[in-house]
Amino acid sequence: MNLQEIKGEDYSVQYIEESVTVKIEGELSLTGSADYAPITALLNEIAERNPPMITLDLKKLEFLNSSGISMLSKFAIAMRKKKTIQLAVIGSDDIPWQRKSLQNFLKLCPNLQLTLE
Repeated sequence: MNLQEIKGEDYSVQYIEESVTVKIEGELSLTGSADYAPITALLNEIAERNPPMITLDLKKLEFLNSSGISMLSKFAIAMRKKKTIQLAVIGSDDIPWQRKSLQNFLKLCPNLQLTLE
């Protein structure tokens, strides 16, 4: 199993190549786009490989600040422009920010598959 991981004090980002899934867990509250650059680079690197689907598993992401939401929003817009890749987002219905914010991704990327569990 090939796995790439970015870890911080309160969060982890894992890429599972076999399922083309990025799992983001914990509390992600980095300062700005420069601090989010390694995560952005990972997402862009995955997209450059043109898989049929990329899944973002956010079920255990307890907190995401506005800079993080902006980073994911920009990625969703990029996926909308790349018509060959389906973007799927799995979130948790039990985490209040996800119920509200993840719905907004549908406006940015209408063909996004959103699942709240």
